Amino acid sequence: MDLLLRPFQYEFFSRALLVAMLAGLLCGVMGVYITTRRMSYIAHGLSHAILGGAVLSYVLQLNFYIGAGIWGFISALVIQFLTGRKIYADAAIGIVTTASFALGIAIISTYRQFTKSFEAALFGNVLGVTPNDVWVVTCVTVVLLALVFIFYRPLLFWSFDRDVAKVHGVPVLAMDILFALMLAAMLVTTLQILGVTLIISAIIIPASIARLLSDRFGMMMIYAAGLGAGISFVGIYLSYYFDVASGASVVLLSTLVFGIVLLWTNFKQRRKRRAVDSHLL
Repeated sequence: MDLLLRPFQYEFFSRALLVAMLAGLLCGVMGVYITTRRMSYIAHGLSHAILGGAVLSYVLQLNFYIGAGIWGFISALVIQFLTGRKIYADAAIGIVTTASFALGIAIISTYRQFTKSFEAALFGNVLGVTPNDVWVVTCVTVVLLALVFIFYRPLLFWSFDRDVAKVHGVPVLAMDILFALMLAAMLVTTLQILGVTLIISAIIIPASIARLLSDRFGMMMIYAAGLGAGISFVGIYLSYYFDVASGASVVLLSTLVFGIVLLWTNFKQRRKRRAVDSHLL
C-alpha cells in the first residue's frame, strides 16, 4: 500500500493528477463535437497557432492565458472568415497556422529567452503546474461544461449539419463564434499540460473510443469525458513508476485503450453477424 500511495506524498504530483483529469474530461467532451464535425485538423492547427500568441504574450509581458486565448480566438475567427471567402478549409487552416507558428519561431530566434517555455509549450509540463494553473483549468472546465449544457441542442444540431441547422432557425454564426471561443479557451488551458504535439490526441482518441462504444451523442460525451479523465489519471500515475514523460504516457495508454476497444467491437460485430447468419440458415 505504501508503494501504491507513494506518488501522492508529493504535492506537485497530486496537482498534476487533478489538472490532467480535468483537462482529459474537458478534451473528451469537446472532442466529441470536434470529431463529429470533422474538425480535427482545425483543432490541431489552432494548437500550433496559439504558440505564436504564447510567445508574443511572453515578450509583451502579458498574462499567458489572456494573450494566448485572445490570439487563439482571433485565429479561429480568421480561419472561418477565409473559409467563407472561396478558400478551402484545409488551406485556410494551413495559412493561419503556419503564419502564426512562424511568427512565434521568429520572435524566439530574436529574443532567445523563451527556450524552456517553448519546450514546455511543445511537449507539455504537467508536473510543473502551479496552484494558479489548477484554478484556471478548473474554472475554464466548469465554464465550458456549463456552456455545453446550456447550448446542448443548438450545438448538437450545428455539429451534424450546419446548413440544415441554419434552415431550422439555429443561429449558426453565433454557434461558430461560441465554439471558436470555447475551442480557443480549451486549447490555451491545456497547452501547458500536454503541449502542442500531444494535445490533439487527448481531444481525438477518447472521442473516437466513445464513438466505437455508442451511437448516441449524449452517451458519447459521457464516455469520452470518463475515458479522458480516467486515462489521464492512470497514464500520469504509471509514468511515476515507469519514469517516462507524463504526456507521452497518457497518449500511449489512450492509444492502447483505443486498440483494445476497436478489437473488441470488431469481435462483437463478427459474432453478431455469425449469429444472424446461423439463424437464417
